[in-house]
Amino acid sequence: MKVARFSLADLMTLLAALVFGFICFLGLNFLTEGQLVLSIAVATAIAAILGALAWFVKSRKKVTRNFKTHRILEFGGLVLFTLLYAAAGYFVFPHYFTVEARKTEIKDNLLSSIDGAKKLFESYETYAQNRESLYEAKLHSVVNAKRVNPSEYKEYGFGAEGISDPVQIENKIFTLHADLFPTNYSDAETHKGTKDVAIKWLSEQESVVSQWKPIGIPIVSNELAAKANGWMAELIKYSTIREKGEQAEDFTYQLSFSNVSPLLTETDSPRSIAIGLAVALWVLMLFSWLITKRDSKTSGVKFKKGKNVVADNEL
Repeated sequence: MKVARFSLADLMTLLAALVFGFICFLGLNFLTEGQLVLSIAVATAIAAILGALAWFVKSRKKVTRNFKTHRILEFGGLVLFTLLYAAAGYFVFPHYFTVEARKTEIKDNLLSSIDGAKKLFESYETYAQNRESLYEAKLHSVVNAKRVNPSEYKEYGFGAEGISDPVQIENKIFTLHADLFPTNYSDAETHKGTKDVAIKWLSEQESVVSQWKPIGIPIVSNELAAKANGWMAELIKYSTIREKGEQAEDFTYQLSFSNVSPLLTETDSPRSIAIGLAVALWVLMLFSWLITKRDSKTSGVKFKKGKNVVADNEL
């Protein structure tokens, strides 16, 4: 009966290498703060090299000739495999579990920052409404005092022929509202306004953090402050517009961000769960080598002229 070239033990080696590589990728993604391409490349290289070495030492063990040479290659490959595995298992593999242990603190900090960024738009809308109310009240005051202070009446742009003061007030408030809430602030049809895009992105990142999706966490950490500051700058720009005679302050808001970068990148001693899993994966990766039997000829003995002579292929 023909023995299968790819056995169940080989499948275990492959799966163990993939699991080890994936966990290394998660750790690298935290260490590099979301550099996915680099993390994938390094983790893939680690898994491929270790898997190839595990297969190599197994293949040297089951040879049927040149035993001494292959035994040396097998031993060398095993040493190299163990050294590389130990290096990756100490510096890269356990970092995912280190960050996992800080999960609660990271989640709390990021969710607090996201909530603060969401309230940016609530604060701006409150600012805009207050400004409209103050401006409307001032316009009514100016109209009521137009005979006493006609220069102020003209300063605020009143005096258009054929248009009553109440209509002019309504038009001025409409203009102020349009300036404070331009079409690119929010669009109910396309949902591509500044606020629409921001709230959607913040809600998505809130879900990533709440559900603790490790691949997305560094992205939130890296991009949140930059995006929120960008939205803030745009809102301030809207608020700098002044209507005729209007006196107002520009919009201000105190954005606050908790820096979780150290929690994602600072290494620590491997935790017991990381050590235990690394040992288990080491055994599984080498399981094919462990159960492979050596050819019986490696212990053979030749007899010549009544003397025992160790076979050439014996170690």
